[in-house]
Amino acid sequence: MYFIAIYPPQQIIDEVRVFKEDLAANYNNSKAIKNDAHITLFPPFSREVELESDIIDAFERIDTNIAPFEIELNGFASFPNPKNPVLFVQPEENAQLVDLYHRVKRQFNFSTYSFTPHMTIGYRDLSYENYLKVWEVYKNKSYKTKFIVDKILVLRHDGKWVPIAEKKLA
Repeated sequence: MYFIAIYPPQQIIDEVRVFKEDLAANYNNSKAIKNDAHITLFPPFSREVELESDIIDAFERIDTNIAPFEIELNGFASFPNPKNPVLFVQPEENAQLVDLYHRVKRQFNFSTYSFTPHMTIGYRDLSYENYLKVWEVYKNKSYKTKFIVDKILVLRHDGKWVPIAEKKLA
């Protein structure tokens, strides 16, 4: 499995981890703890390891000739799907982020998906009942921070997600 993402600085990863730990301790939701906070640009996909060089080649062809830009995280939002609810830290709307997504999609166009930028804090083993409880707490909870996006990463799943290549923004 592989995917392409933006990772914030370690300080923000640590801050977001506190929310994930709250969900694990108080709402029986621990799946999100396994992954560091990130914004997905291309969702996980399967490829044989022998074809990894093709993935790296396509990743290297992504046009990242754009200036580094700032993403502002502001509060929480959710996908309230009854079967698989998701709770996340919400980025402000950002034209440069959408542009970067489209640049990734030009090279990785073998699957269709909607792009709703977010940093997941609760999903998979979050029951709808617990989602409703946690959403009551988080819907008005304040969390604001920002960071500079200056690179993107491609990661491979080797028991955990491991970066295998990065590409700087120009």
